[in-house]
Amino acid sequence: MYWDLFIMFIIVGLVSFGGGYAVIPIIQHEVTEQAWMTPVEFQQTVALAGISPGSIATNTATLIGYQTAGFIGAIVATVGIILPSVVVIVSLSAFFYRMQNNSWIKSSLYGLRPVTTGLIIYAAIHFSYPGTKAGIDWGLVATLFIGGVCLFLLLKYKLHPLLILLVASASGIVLF
Repeated sequence: MYWDLFIMFIIVGLVSFGGGYAVIPIIQHEVTEQAWMTPVEFQQTVALAGISPGSIATNTATLIGYQTAGFIGAIVATVGIILPSVVVIVSLSAFFYRMQNNSWIKSSLYGLRPVTTGLIIYAAIHFSYPGTKAGIDWGLVATLFIGGVCLFLLLKYKLHPLLILLVASASGIVLF
C-alpha cells in the first residue's frame, strides 16, 4: 500500500504543472481507479484540502495518504508529491550556484529584473481597473496615493514591512 501511494503521488508530482488545481483530476482518476476512495469521499477530501493552508495538491495527497494508510501513508504520499519539485529546485540551485560568476548567467538574471518589474506593474495596473473600463477615478487615485506613501515610508524610514501593511490596510479602510 505504501509503495503504491508513493509511486502514484511521485507520478502526480512529476506532471503537476499549472498548479494544484490542475492535478486534482489526475489524483481523482488514480484514487478512484485504485478504489481507495469513493467519489464523494474524494470530493470531501479536496474540499478539506482547499480550506487548509498550503498547496491543495499537497494537502490532498496528505489527506488521501492518511485516509488510506494512516499516519505513515500521509508521510509517504506527501513525500511522493513534493519530491520531484524538491529535486528540480535543488538541481537548479546547484546549477546557478556553480554558474553564479558566469557573465552570461549574470547578464540573463539582470535582464530578467526589468521584465519581472514590468510584469508586476502591468498586473497592478490591470487589476486596478474594474472590468474592462480604463480611466482615472477616485479609487485609482487613492490606491496610488497609498502605494506612494508606503513606498516612501519603506525607503525613507526603513520601517518594517508588516507595519507598512498595517498602515496600508488602515488607510484602505478609511479611504474606501
